Amino acid sequence: MKKLSKSVSQTLKIGSLLAKRLSGGEIILLSGSLGAGKTVLAKGIAGGLGIDRRQVVSPTFVFLRLYQGRRYCLNHFDFYRVKEPAEVMAIGYEEYFYSDSVTVIEWPQRLKFLLPREFLKIKLTVKGAASRLLEFSARGNRYKQLLKDIYEDIGH
Repeated sequence: MKKLSKSVSQTLKIGSLLAKRLSGGEIILLSGSLGAGKTVLAKGIAGGLGIDRRQVVSPTFVFLRLYQGRRYCLNHFDFYRVKEPAEVMAIGYEEYFYSDSVTVIEWPQRLKFLLPREFLKIKLTVKGAASRLLEFSARGNRYKQLLKDIYEDIGH
């Protein structure tokens, strides 16, 4: 599924609508170049989980930030500065990836062999000053169903 967002507020709304479909334990991968809007989308997801999105900042310098939502905690990872998967292993990533929390991972390609087997992936591509193309894909039955559900909300 592809969706063109024409503004920051529309990207935030897409994230919020996505969050409304989450039931806890999901892993969402956000990929794209610097400035593509990964953290903006993460803020939208946080808002949909009942987290003040103004609190959500890129965790680039600390790998992980935790936020408590109304129903679910948000684990927000950013692996931009990761050089080797061993760095991720050292923080006990499994405890976060495989929990009841919603996990959002920026720069997932740095995980290499640690990448989860099932996930929802959203690739963001800059298309203009404020426009971003969001390309959704799913791996695993749970995430394929989630993608169908999301399409009902934002695919049109």
